[in-house]
Amino acid sequence: MTVLLNNIEHDPDVELRVPESDVADPEVTFLIPAANEELTIGETVDWCLEGLRTAEVSGEILIVDSSTDRTAEIALAHGARVLKTPKRGLGRAYIDAIPFVRGRYIIMGDADATYDFRGLRPFVEEMRKGYDFVMGSRWKGTIAPGAMPASHQYFGSPLTTWIFNRIYGSRFSDIHCGMRAVTRDALQQMGLTSQSWEYASEMILKSVRMGLRTTEVPVNFHKDREGRVSHYKRAGRFTNVQAAWISLRIQLVYRAEFISLKPGLVAAAIGLLFTLPLSFGPITIGSVTFSLYWMLLGVLLTILGLQSFFFGCLAQVFCDHSGRARARWTEFFRYTRTALVSAGSFLIGLGLTVALIARWLTHGYKLAAPNSMLEHLAVTGVLLMIIGFSLFCFTLVLHATGVRYGVDDKR
Repeated sequence: MTVLLNNIEHDPDVELRVPESDVADPEVTFLIPAANEELTIGETVDWCLEGLRTAEVSGEILIVDSSTDRTAEIALAHGARVLKTPKRGLGRAYIDAIPFVRGRYIIMGDADATYDFRGLRPFVEEMRKGYDFVMGSRWKGTIAPGAMPASHQYFGSPLTTWIFNRIYGSRFSDIHCGMRAVTRDALQQMGLTSQSWEYASEMILKSVRMGLRTTEVPVNFHKDREGRVSHYKRAGRFTNVQAAWISLRIQLVYRAEFISLKPGLVAAAIGLLFTLPLSFGPITIGSVTFSLYWMLLGVLLTILGLQSFFFGCLAQVFCDHSGRARARWTEFFRYTRTALVSAGSFLIGLGLTVALIARWLTHGYKLAAPNSMLEHLAVTGVLLMIIGFSLFCFTLVLHATGVRYGVDDKR
């Protein structure tokens, strides 16, 4: 007899169905979203049960179901718990399920019988060693012929995994593997919010940003069952491109400093190299004369680089789980010290421009001769004023990231 429980406290649209053969106090929870998978759900649940028996571990299977077919009934009959939810996206399905997870270790995967849940043992062994996040790797395991389009297997997945490793300094071999494991505590600390496919990317990048202990284990990836239409095909021909774009977008958002902080420093350094030596006039090296135009290019590079560096610092602060980034940058850019440096830079810059302004006022509103020392000094002065003002504004914003308000329980 099936017991029906309504989770009114969390969401009245979510309903938990418990099988008669329910397990008490499981160590492992298989957490599997499903949408119209009556063709494969029975085999998926059976594989989970076999994996639990082989690994000699107590566990439950929690199917998060938003189907309109018999997926829920079949899953219950095979011994799984079923959480009935509205169809609100893959990420939302996982988020809805978190309050109902009882296991200490959570094994995630798809309900289409492509990931072989019978290979549970390596995941459990690594989790018991103290790893917080264990990724499956199809490249370290097996990929059945025809299980993955050639464009994914030989181009898309390897390329995006390579990009991810370059951006985050990780060493994953398969960031798109759908079978993965995470401790319940780590999953709750992640505070995942993505509602769709990007949920998987958010999870893996947060595991890196949070400094979780991570590792990989091989998994076997099977071909779709005959007669089953994949989710990509159901969603349309451009779904693969959309998924890749979403994955890349979230990778860059959570690691924005990768393309702004260090590149900004380099650009600013090059800009200053063009600007400061030319402050007293043109410089000729061989057949090349570096004049006012080179100086203006240097000003442009310095300003762009400096702003990029500031944005990178703030991106680190906003995306830092530990708070170490904010502590480091606020210590480096101490308010009083930085305010004095900013004021000094602005005043020196203002002083360098005064002579050119005075000459303009006293000579019939005409500037000095082209490439004169006054013009060069004035350009350096303008740059120093911009640096001073920008540095002060950045320092204000940086320290404003520490502003906190009390929590009003009535709101």
